[in-house]
Amino acid sequence: MGAGTRDITAAPVVHLITHPFVHDALATLRDASTPPDIFRRVTRRMSLLIAAEVLKEIRTVEGTVQTPLGPAYARRVDARVTLVPVLRAGLGMIEGVLELLPEARVGHIGLQRDESTAEALRYYLKLPPDIADDVVLVTDPMLATGGSALAAIELLREAGVRDIRFVCVVAAPEGIAAIERRFPDVPIYTPVVDRELNAQKFIVPGLGDFGDRLFGTA
Repeated sequence: MGAGTRDITAAPVVHLITHPFVHDALATLRDASTPPDIFRRVTRRMSLLIAAEVLKEIRTVEGTVQTPLGPAYARRVDARVTLVPVLRAGLGMIEGVLELLPEARVGHIGLQRDESTAEALRYYLKLPPDIADDVVLVTDPMLATGGSALAAIELLREAGVRDIRFVCVVAAPEGIAAIERRFPDVPIYTPVVDRELNAQKFIVPGLGDFGDRLFGTA
């Protein structure tokens, strides 16, 4: 970085995921030759690993369990988790997270970018009831301008949710800065922060359109 340029990876909201298997998966997702079936499979595996990192400090309670040889100290998760993918690309991350958390509830937020203004327009919203006290993971693979992320977080705040964690595969400095300005208490979990956005608001070098590559619609 040049003199006086802020290191966005040091922003308080950013939690960089360094697990080697996450970065191995990221390399496969970036590769332009990766076909949709492998792209989906790798996304699923990567999402499970990322979710484990995101939730490693979730609330637990202490107790005991009875083993065949006697009582043993035990810790159990004491929080309800809800997953909220931003349609449509965010759906690709849900299957992997559900392998880790099969009991998790799933809401959906449908947002579409206005190509002329780059603003996120809502077309669908379905959240589970009584979500306010949940730990909510918002999944949206590409954090670019931050427009969709801000809209999703705002909708969850309106529903009373306090513990929101934004989970993505690739982030841009512009998107991180947008969340940090408006929602400084919402952490961002990502394995990588890329260089910049291009004129079309795509992340560079990024990996292309995540939804198109996931669903084979490129």
